[in-house]
Amino acid sequence: MRYDDSPPPPESGSPAPADRHWFTRRSTLVVGIAALAPACLAGWMLTQALSGAGPGETGPRTVPLPASHSALGPGQRDAKPGSTPEAEASTPAAAPAKGPLTGRTVVIDPGHNTGNFQHTEEIDQQVDIGTQRKECDTTGTTTNSGYMEAEFTMDVSVRARKILEEQGAKVVLTHETGARPWGPCITERARIGNEAQGDAVVSVHADGVSSGSRGYHIILPATVKGGAADTAKIVGPSRALGEKIAANFARTTGSAPANYLGGGTGLVVRDDLGGLNLSTRPKVFIECGNMRDAKDAAQLTSPEWRQKAAQGIADGIVGFLGG
Repeated sequence: MRYDDSPPPPESGSPAPADRHWFTRRSTLVVGIAALAPACLAGWMLTQALSGAGPGETGPRTVPLPASHSALGPGQRDAKPGSTPEAEASTPAAAPAKGPLTGRTVVIDPGHNTGNFQHTEEIDQQVDIGTQRKECDTTGTTTNSGYMEAEFTMDVSVRARKILEEQGAKVVLTHETGARPWGPCITERARIGNEAQGDAVVSVHADGVSSGSRGYHIILPATVKGGAADTAKIVGPSRALGEKIAANFARTTGSAPANYLGGGTGLVVRDDLGGLNLSTRPKVFIECGNMRDAKDAAQLTSPEWRQKAAQGIADGIVGFLGG
Protein backbone atom coordinates (compact mmCIF):
# COMPACT_ATOMS: atom_id res chain seq x y z
CA MET A 1 0.00 0.00 0.00
CA ARG A 2 1.43 3.36 -1.02
CA TYR A 3 1.06 6.48 1.12
CA ASP A 4 2.17 8.98 -1.54
CA ASP A 5 1.61 9.89 -5.16
CA SER A 6 5.12 8.98 -6.32
CA PRO A 7 5.53 6.68 -9.32
CA PRO A 8 6.19 3.02 -8.54
CA PRO A 9 9.84 2.01 -8.45
CA PRO A 10 11.15 -0.18 -11.32
CA GLU A 11 11.14 -3.87 -10.74
CA SER A 12 14.92 -4.03 -10.82
CA GLY A 13 15.10 -1.98 -7.57
CA SER A 14 17.20 0.74 -9.17
CA PRO A 15 15.58 4.10 -9.77
CA ALA A 16 14.88 5.01 -13.32
CA PRO A 17 16.56 8.13 -14.72
CA ALA A 18 13.38 10.16 -14.46
CA ASP A 19 12.83 8.98 -10.93
CA ARG A 20 16.31 9.87 -9.82
CA HIS A 21 15.42 13.56 -10.13
CA TRP A 22 12.28 13.08 -8.03
CA PHE A 23 14.24 11.13 -5.40
CA THR A 24 16.92 13.77 -5.29
CA ARG A 25 14.32 16.56 -4.82
CA ARG A 26 12.53 14.60 -2.07
CA SER A 27 15.81 13.91 -0.27
CA THR A 28 16.75 17.55 -0.41
CA LEU A 29 13.32 18.53 0.93
CA VAL A 30 13.57 16.06 3.80
CA VAL A 31 17.03 17.29 4.71
CA GLY A 32 15.81 20.90 4.60
CA ILE A 33 12.84 20.15 6.83
CA ALA A 34 15.03 18.26 9.27
CA ALA A 35 17.37 21.23 9.44
CA LEU A 36 14.52 23.66 10.08
CA ALA A 37 12.80 21.56 12.72
CA PRO A 38 15.16 22.40 15.63
CA ALA A 39 14.95 26.11 14.86
CA CYS A 40 11.15 26.00 14.73
CA LEU A 41 11.05 24.06 17.97
CA ALA A 42 13.35 26.56 19.66
CA GLY A 43 11.25 29.46 18.40
CA TRP A 44 8.07 27.84 19.72
CA MET A 45 9.66 27.23 23.12
CA LEU A 46 10.82 30.86 23.31
CA THR A 47 7.32 32.09 22.41
CA GLN A 48 5.80 29.91 25.10
CA ALA A 49 8.26 31.14 27.71
CA LEU A 50 7.63 34.79 26.88
CA SER A 51 3.87 34.47 26.69
CA GLY A 52 3.62 32.30 29.79
CA ALA A 53 1.17 29.98 28.01
CA GLY A 54 1.16 26.43 29.21
CA PRO A 55 -0.44 23.26 27.92
CA GLY A 56 -4.06 23.83 27.03
CA GLU A 57 -3.79 27.62 27.22
CA THR A 58 -4.88 29.56 24.19
CA GLY A 59 -3.66 33.07 24.91
CA PRO A 60 -0.83 34.98 26.53
CA ARG A 61 -0.86 35.70 30.25
CA THR A 62 1.01 38.20 32.35
CA VAL A 63 4.36 36.95 33.52
CA PRO A 64 4.91 37.80 37.21
CA LEU A 65 7.84 40.17 37.70
CA PRO A 66 10.57 39.43 40.21
CA ALA A 67 10.07 41.13 43.55
CA SER A 68 12.76 43.69 42.77
CA HIS A 69 10.78 44.80 39.69
CA SER A 70 7.27 44.59 41.05
CA ALA A 71 4.89 47.49 40.50
CA LEU A 72 5.44 50.44 42.80
CA GLY A 73 2.73 51.14 45.34
CA PRO A 74 1.20 54.53 46.17
CA GLY A 75 3.80 57.00 47.33
CA GLN A 76 6.74 54.94 46.07
CA ARG A 77 9.11 56.66 43.67
CA ASP A 78 9.82 55.42 40.18
CA ALA A 79 13.22 53.89 39.49
CA LYS A 80 15.71 56.32 38.04
CA PRO A 81 16.82 55.71 34.43
CA GLY A 82 19.87 53.49 34.32
CA SER A 83 19.58 52.50 37.96
CA THR A 84 19.53 48.95 39.29
CA PRO A 85 17.30 47.49 42.01
CA GLU A 86 20.37 47.11 44.21
CA ALA A 87 21.35 50.74 43.75
CA GLU A 88 17.80 51.90 44.38
CA ALA A 89 17.58 49.82 47.56
CA SER A 90 20.76 51.39 48.88
CA THR A 91 19.54 54.97 48.30
CA PRO A 92 19.22 56.59 51.76
CA ALA A 93 15.83 57.91 52.90
CA ALA A 94 15.27 61.64 52.93
CA ALA A 95 16.91 63.21 55.98
CA PRO A 96 14.66 64.89 58.57
CA ALA A 97 14.28 68.63 58.19
CA LYS A 98 17.04 70.62 59.83
CA GLY A 99 16.39 74.01 61.31
CA PRO A 100 16.69 76.12 64.42
CA LEU A 101 14.90 73.46 66.52
CA THR A 102 17.02 70.51 65.42
CA GLY A 103 17.68 68.33 68.46
CA ARG A 104 14.75 69.81 70.40
CA THR A 105 11.61 67.95 71.50
CA VAL A 106 8.22 69.62 71.69
CA VAL A 107 5.15 67.94 73.18
CA ILE A 108 1.71 69.12 72.10
CA ASP A 109 -1.33 68.00 74.08
CA PRO A 110 -4.62 68.28 72.12
CA GLY A 111 -7.16 68.92 74.87
CA HIS A 112 -9.93 66.34 75.42
CA ASN A 113 -11.05 63.65 72.94
CA THR A 114 -14.10 63.56 70.66
CA GLY A 115 -14.98 60.17 72.16
CA ASN A 116 -15.21 61.50 75.72
CA PHE A 117 -18.91 62.27 75.25
CA GLN A 118 -19.58 58.55 74.82
CA HIS A 119 -17.33 57.53 77.73
CA THR A 120 -18.42 59.75 80.59
CA GLU A 121 -18.11 56.97 83.17
CA GLU A 122 -14.47 56.37 82.25
CA ILE A 123 -13.46 60.02 82.22
CA ASP A 124 -15.28 60.70 85.49
CA GLN A 125 -12.97 58.39 87.44
CA GLN A 126 -10.91 60.28 90.01
CA VAL A 127 -7.13 60.65 89.66
CA ASP A 128 -4.52 62.13 91.98
CA ILE A 129 -2.97 65.41 90.78
CA GLY A 130 -0.82 65.92 93.84
CA THR A 131 -2.77 68.66 95.55
CA GLN A 132 -6.18 67.01 95.19
CA ARG A 133 -8.18 64.41 93.30
CA LYS A 134 -10.27 65.28 90.25
CA GLU A 135 -11.77 63.83 87.08
CA CYS A 136 -9.54 61.86 84.72
CA ASP A 137 -10.66 64.16 81.89
CA THR A 138 -13.73 66.13 80.75
CA THR A 139 -15.75 66.25 77.56
CA GLY A 140 -14.63 69.75 76.70
CA THR A 141 -17.06 72.30 75.30
CA THR A 142 -18.67 72.95 71.90
CA THR A 143 -19.82 75.89 69.84
CA ASN A 144 -23.56 76.53 69.72
CA SER A 145 -23.59 74.74 66.36
CA GLY A 146 -21.97 71.62 67.86
CA TYR A 147 -18.33 71.97 66.77
CA MET A 148 -16.37 70.15 69.48
CA GLU A 149 -13.48 71.64 71.38
CA ALA A 150 -11.70 68.30 70.89
CA GLU A 151 -12.01 68.68 67.11
CA PHE A 152 -10.57 72.16 67.31
CA THR A 153 -7.66 71.22 69.57
CA MET A 154 -6.61 68.26 67.42
CA ASP A 155 -6.74 70.28 64.22
CA VAL A 156 -4.61 73.10 65.63
CA SER A 157 -2.19 70.63 67.24
CA VAL A 158 -1.59 68.77 63.98
CA ARG A 159 -1.04 72.04 62.13
CA ALA A 160 1.43 73.22 64.77
CA ARG A 161 3.27 69.91 64.62
CA LYS A 162 3.86 70.30 60.89
CA ILE A 163 5.21 73.83 61.34
CA LEU A 164 7.55 72.77 64.16
CA GLU A 165 8.81 69.70 62.31
CA GLU A 166 9.74 71.95 59.41
CA GLN A 167 11.89 73.84 61.92
CA GLY A 168 13.69 70.60 62.79
CA ALA A 169 11.91 69.75 66.04
CA LYS A 170 10.85 66.31 67.13
CA VAL A 171 7.14 66.69 67.95
CA VAL A 172 5.16 64.32 70.17
CA LEU A 173 1.36 64.45 70.45
CA THR A 174 -0.19 63.02 73.61
CA HIS A 175 -2.79 61.29 71.43
CA GLU A 176 -3.84 61.05 67.78
CA THR A 177 -7.22 61.17 66.07
CA GLY A 178 -9.01 57.84 66.46
CA ALA A 179 -6.10 56.21 68.28
CA ARG A 180 -8.13 55.68 71.43
CA PRO A 181 -11.86 55.88 72.22
CA TRP A 182 -11.45 58.38 75.10
CA GLY A 183 -8.85 60.21 77.17
CA PRO A 184 -6.01 59.99 77.96
CA CYS A 185 -6.38 61.00 81.59
CA ILE A 186 -4.71 64.21 82.68
CA THR A 187 -2.16 62.20 84.66
CA GLU A 188 -1.13 60.28 81.55
CA ARG A 189 -0.92 63.44 79.49
CA ALA A 190 1.57 64.86 82.00
CA ARG A 191 3.54 61.63 82.04
CA ILE A 192 3.87 61.59 78.25
CA GLY A 193 5.43 65.05 78.29
CA ASN A 194 7.78 64.11 81.13
CA GLU A 195 8.93 60.85 79.55
CA ALA A 196 9.49 62.54 76.18
CA GLN A 197 11.77 65.03 77.95
CA GLY A 198 9.93 67.84 76.20
CA ASP A 199 11.86 71.08 75.98
CA ALA A 200 8.46 72.76 75.75
CA VAL A 201 5.00 71.33 76.37
CA VAL A 202 1.77 73.04 75.30
CA SER A 203 -1.78 71.90 75.98
CA VAL A 204 -4.21 73.30 73.40
CA HIS A 205 -7.77 74.25 74.46
CA ALA A 206 -10.70 76.58 73.81
CA ASP A 207 -12.88 78.00 76.58
CA GLY A 208 -16.63 77.60 77.09
CA VAL A 209 -17.91 80.60 79.09
CA SER A 210 -20.78 83.05 78.61
CA SER A 211 -21.32 84.95 75.39
CA GLY A 212 -19.57 88.29 75.32
CA SER A 213 -16.47 86.88 76.98
CA ARG A 214 -13.83 86.93 74.28
CA GLY A 215 -10.12 86.49 73.64
CA TYR A 216 -7.29 84.08 74.40
CA HIS A 217 -5.41 83.42 77.59
CA ILE A 218 -2.41 81.36 78.66
CA ILE A 219 -2.55 79.31 81.88
CA LEU A 220 0.71 79.07 83.81
CA PRO A 221 1.58 76.63 86.62
CA ALA A 222 1.50 77.90 90.20
CA THR A 223 4.16 76.84 92.67
CA VAL A 224 2.74 73.69 94.21
CA LYS A 225 4.19 70.79 96.16
CA GLY A 226 2.25 67.77 97.30
CA GLY A 227 2.27 64.08 96.48
CA ALA A 228 3.63 63.67 92.96
CA ALA A 229 3.32 67.39 92.26
CA ASP A 230 6.32 69.71 92.55
CA THR A 231 6.42 72.60 90.10
CA ALA A 232 9.21 74.65 91.69
CA LYS A 233 11.65 74.03 88.84
CA ILE A 234 9.24 74.73 86.00
CA VAL A 235 7.40 77.84 87.17
CA GLY A 236 10.01 80.27 85.78
CA PRO A 237 10.60 78.65 82.37
CA SER A 238 6.87 77.97 81.96
CA ARG A 239 6.13 81.67 82.39
CA ALA A 240 8.76 82.52 79.79
CA LEU A 241 7.17 80.00 77.40
CA GLY A 242 3.71 81.43 78.06
CA GLU A 243 4.77 85.00 77.45
CA LYS A 244 6.38 84.07 74.12
CA ILE A 245 3.27 82.22 72.97
CA ALA A 246 0.95 85.03 74.09
CA ALA A 247 2.86 87.67 72.14
CA ASN A 248 3.13 85.61 68.97
CA PHE A 249 -0.43 84.34 69.14
CA ALA A 250 -1.81 87.88 69.42
CA ARG A 251 0.35 89.14 66.56
CA THR A 252 -0.46 86.24 64.21
CA THR A 253 -4.20 85.85 64.86
CA GLY A 254 -5.08 89.44 65.67
CA SER A 255 -6.84 88.25 68.83
CA ALA A 256 -6.87 90.26 72.02
CA PRO A 257 -6.15 88.94 75.52
CA ALA A 258 -9.24 87.64 77.33
CA ASN A 259 -11.58 90.35 78.56
CA TYR A 260 -12.94 88.24 81.42
CA LEU A 261 -9.84 87.20 83.38
CA GLY A 262 -6.12 87.88 83.61
CA GLY A 263 -6.48 91.64 83.91
CA GLY A 264 -5.89 92.12 80.18
CA THR A 265 -2.48 90.41 80.27
CA GLY A 266 -3.63 87.14 78.69
CA LEU A 267 -1.80 85.28 81.47
CA VAL A 268 -3.45 83.35 84.32
CA VAL A 269 -1.84 81.24 87.09
CA ARG A 270 -3.64 78.13 88.38
CA ASP A 271 -2.85 75.35 90.85
CA ASP A 272 -5.77 73.01 90.10
CA LEU A 273 -4.76 71.54 86.73
CA GLY A 274 -3.20 68.10 86.86
CA GLY A 275 -1.49 68.57 83.51
CA LEU A 276 0.51 71.44 85.02
CA ASN A 277 0.90 70.19 88.60
CA LEU A 278 2.39 66.87 87.51
CA SER A 279 4.64 68.23 84.80
CA THR A 280 8.40 68.25 85.25
CA ARG A 281 8.92 70.08 81.94
CA PRO A 282 8.15 73.73 81.03
CA LYS A 283 4.45 73.63 80.25
CA VAL A 284 1.47 75.93 79.63
CA PHE A 285 -2.16 75.68 78.56
CA ILE A 286 -3.56 77.99 75.89
CA GLU A 287 -7.28 78.78 75.67
CA CYS A 288 -7.47 80.05 72.11
CA GLY A 289 -10.88 81.70 72.42
CA ASN A 290 -14.42 81.26 73.73
CA MET A 291 -16.47 78.70 71.79
CA ARG A 292 -19.71 80.06 73.30
CA ASP A 293 -19.26 83.53 71.90
CA ALA A 294 -20.48 83.92 68.32
CA LYS A 295 -17.60 86.15 67.21
CA ASP A 296 -14.92 83.94 68.73
CA ALA A 297 -16.70 80.82 67.44
CA ALA A 298 -16.60 82.20 63.90
CA GLN A 299 -12.83 82.34 64.19
CA LEU A 300 -12.40 78.98 65.89
CA THR A 301 -14.42 77.22 63.18
CA SER A 302 -12.42 78.82 60.35
CA PRO A 303 -9.60 76.64 58.91
CA GLU A 304 -7.73 79.76 57.88
CA TRP A 305 -7.87 81.17 61.40
CA ARG A 306 -6.85 77.81 62.91
CA GLN A 307 -3.77 77.87 60.70
CA LYS A 308 -2.93 81.29 62.12
CA ALA A 309 -3.48 79.97 65.64
CA ALA A 310 -1.13 77.07 64.98
CA GLN A 311 1.46 79.44 63.55
CA GLY A 312 1.23 81.74 66.56
CA ILE A 313 1.69 78.85 68.99
CA ALA A 314 4.60 77.44 66.98
CA ASP A 315 6.28 80.83 66.69
CA GLY A 316 6.05 81.28 70.44
CA ILE A 317 7.67 77.88 71.03
CA VAL A 318 10.43 78.68 68.54
CA GLY A 319 11.08 81.98 70.30
CA PHE A 320 11.18 80.30 73.71
CA LEU A 321 13.66 77.67 72.52
CA GLY A 322 15.93 80.29 70.99
CA GLY A 323 15.21 79.39 67.39
